[in-house]
Amino acid sequence: QALLEESGGGLVQDGGSLRLSCVASESALDTYAIGWFRQAPGKEREAVACTSPHDGKISYVASVEGRFTISIEHAKNTVYLLMNNLGPEDTAVYYCAPLETCFYYTTAKHPFVSEWGQGTKVTVSS
Repeated sequence: QALLEESGGGLVQDGGSLRLSCVASESALDTYAIGWFRQAPGKEREAVACTSPHDGKISYVASVEGRFTISIEHAKNTVYLLMNNLGPEDTAVYYCAPLETCFYYTTAKHPFVSEWGQGTKVTVSS
């Protein structure tokens, strides 16, 4: 059973924006780093971004740097991924996952604990 739950995906036009949500238990945000990943049709899952809520560190992969922003609303135990200037290449199912640390998030293949959730589908039309 997944520890986190994603939502907020949908259909958006090229150049548009979406905000994804990742709801976690309070203990999860206190304990783990939270990574965002995506899997495009026919491709392997890849890392997108990572945040360590307990020390405030945030990291993005080059392909989304400057377009995507992670934020945390502790009162709602939610990690957001704001995605701006979306393009067809961003079409994918997006997942969030607990990680031990953001240090290796770009190579992570599995959540540190539990399993992958259902994800939330993002489709960008050209």
